[in-house]
Amino acid sequence: MSDQPPRTVLERFPVGGPRGSWPADEYAATQRTQGRNAWVVMDLRSDQFLVVTDTPE
Repeated sequence: MSDQPPRTVLERFPVGGPRGSWPADEYAATQRTQGRNAWVVMDLRSDQFLVVTDTPE
């Protein structure tokens, strides 16, 4: 059993975007300016960056 709160995936971004582009980080930053606690994690199984939050949708 996990002690971590449930997480909601807000958006998924492929790894390997254009050089110098960080769309997952930019999306997470936009979510934070709107008051949502959002951060980026990497899902190694799907090879994607996930923007997640600990608040329900």
